[in-house]
Amino acid sequence: MNALRRAAMPVVLSALAVACSGGSPVGEPTGTDPPDSGCNGSCATAASFLSAAEVERILAQAVFEAQAQGALATIAVVDRVGNVLAVYRMGPPLSHPVLIDVAGNTLVTGGLEGIRLPVVPLPVVIDDQAAIAKAVTGAYLSSEGNAFSTRTASQIVQEHFNPGETAQPAGPLFGVQFSQLACSDFVRRFDGLGPSPGPHRSPLGLSADPGGFPLYQGGAVVGGVGVIADGLYTVDQTISDADADLDEAIAYAATFGFAAPADRRGDRITIDGKTARFSDVDFAGLATDPAAAPAFASIAPAVGALVAVRGYFDGVTRSGTAFGQPASGIRPDAEGLFPGGDAFVFVDAGNLPRYPPIAGTDGATLGAAALTQAEVLALLRSALGVTNRARAQIRLPLGSQARVTIAVVDTQGAILGMVRARDAPVFGADVSLQKARTAVFFSSDSAAAFLSAQPTAKYVALSDAGVEVAEQIAIGGYVDDARQFLADPAAFGDGAIGYSTRAIGNLARPFFPDGIDGSQFGPLSKPFRQWSVFSDGLQLDVSLNAILQHVLFVAADFPPGDVELLSGCAGYDLSLTTGGTPPAAPGVRVGNGLQIFPGGVPVYRGETLVGGIGISGDGVDQDDMIAFLGTAEAGDLLSGTIGNAPSGRRADTLTPRGVRLKYVQCPQAPFVNDDAQNVCAGR
Repeated sequence: MNALRRAAMPVVLSALAVACSGGSPVGEPTGTDPPDSGCNGSCATAASFLSAAEVERILAQAVFEAQAQGALATIAVVDRVGNVLAVYRMGPPLSHPVLIDVAGNTLVTGGLEGIRLPVVPLPVVIDDQAAIAKAVTGAYLSSEGNAFSTRTASQIVQEHFNPGETAQPAGPLFGVQFSQLACSDFVRRFDGLGPSPGPHRSPLGLSADPGGFPLYQGGAVVGGVGVIADGLYTVDQTISDADADLDEAIAYAATFGFAAPADRRGDRITIDGKTARFSDVDFAGLATDPAAAPAFASIAPAVGALVAVRGYFDGVTRSGTAFGQPASGIRPDAEGLFPGGDAFVFVDAGNLPRYPPIAGTDGATLGAAALTQAEVLALLRSALGVTNRARAQIRLPLGSQARVTIAVVDTQGAILGMVRARDAPVFGADVSLQKARTAVFFSSDSAAAFLSAQPTAKYVALSDAGVEVAEQIAIGGYVDDARQFLADPAAFGDGAIGYSTRAIGNLARPFFPDGIDGSQFGPLSKPFRQWSVFSDGLQLDVSLNAILQHVLFVAADFPPGDVELLSGCAGYDLSLTTGGTPPAAPGVRVGNGLQIFPGGVPVYRGETLVGGIGISGDGVDQDDMIAFLGTAEAGDLLSGTIGNAPSGRRADTLTPRGVRLKYVQCPQAPFVNDDAQNVCAGR
């Protein structure tokens, strides 16, 4: 079971242990471990936000450390829902080349791997986008119950867990790097007027390059900071040592006074008995004392400047939004749709719910079988009920209940409803929707035709000669490979099998079975020698053209402009001369990209596929259980009218290469104050 547990640690007991704040700033050197933050989702208030003055203090501390290190850094600060509050670049733009690359993986040239900017004759930079992605990651992965950094992300997205340990399965959040994408129809966009309701998008998805941290006030997450100074956007492939990472040192200095509570940091949490990583540097190891950093206003203009970033930041330092308040885009369920559930909902600028429960939009094809509004509400309530009974796997203190986001979609991928538990990590919102859509998409009778009709994914090369298409990948080729691999000429085209995201993930790993080095790669993956976290196969390739369109637009106003809001992530045809061509018929089946780790299952009415449900925000086995058991219990409530895929049609009936696919994996004794076992058996 993918249980996450608190590592053994001494705790300094004091009267402050039950408070949300007090004493020395949490995470600053005091000579002893700081007291417990006392926070588990209720410490954020209307006063929990970064002021513009605090943002400037964070920047000043980072600049002070960068100068001491002799480095030119680009620094970004965001609030908890991804509003960019500042981007500061030291030195001239062209002194900030960035290479996207997994060190030593020289055989990998596709996807985003090997992209380097600036290059002549393209005097454009992506350091600002890299810094923003790191800051967003620190904010989005963290909560009052856990503090994760981009170093933590690096540990949990690679081909082995832990990285560098052979004969181990892939990281538990394998694939999460391709979420929060700019082409997503769920995440919000900068309106040019300052902070607005989120969650907001990230230009490069979630980052696994060390140098991104969450920011806290009084035990509550208020944002994130990201830094790039070394010119390499990468991952840490060897976690058995401590790195002297320039980006990480500067970013860590920036967190002084806003550091993660020591008792919530990733290095106090274990995953399958392995300690999570948080940082390879602490305040004592910095070149400076951040408390001595000069005021931001006193920094000479020659050192650097705030920079506007197209689509993200207007160049003026801003205050952030208070999480849980309407201005953040996430607030309590004031409508009473989830009585007693301690539920939170997503709202627009007018404080109206973005995704109240609605009936399926696919009545033209399903007729009376389409999900009703009452059934969607039952699915959301049931999954939330399981969440509130479940024992959290990535939260402290031990015994906390799970905190996740829940999404329900119909067979076309339309969002029928979303709800979140208190203090669920923000990343789980976009990811829960990806999971729901991925499960229903691959379980349909039209996934193969949809994929085969996609434009080729264009791998670009950036060199002194300019930008050119180095290779084109036929998306339909993944369908052909899967059909051969599964020995099923109709796979993904007849709707005969219900696929969970765990099952799809099995097929999307560079080793099959997962973790068995030297074995054949899954048909939805790249072969291992051509695989990296920046080029992982179908998951990236189906969205790659839209991702590149956006990155080049932000960097160079690439024609004809940004990805369109409602076109989704699939269907873009990239042209290096005229820009991207959005889908002729925009749709939401892959509206925010695919996801390939557990937590999504299809929903059926008898033998008929009617939708999908996705869960994200806790341990992946917990996500699986909440999706699967929540669907089953909703069916119980509705006298069996809806439920999970019929057992004889689930993907775990398939045994490609003699290896049975997995469907879901539920934890043992998963509930708080309840010793029930095998809770998913027979469902």
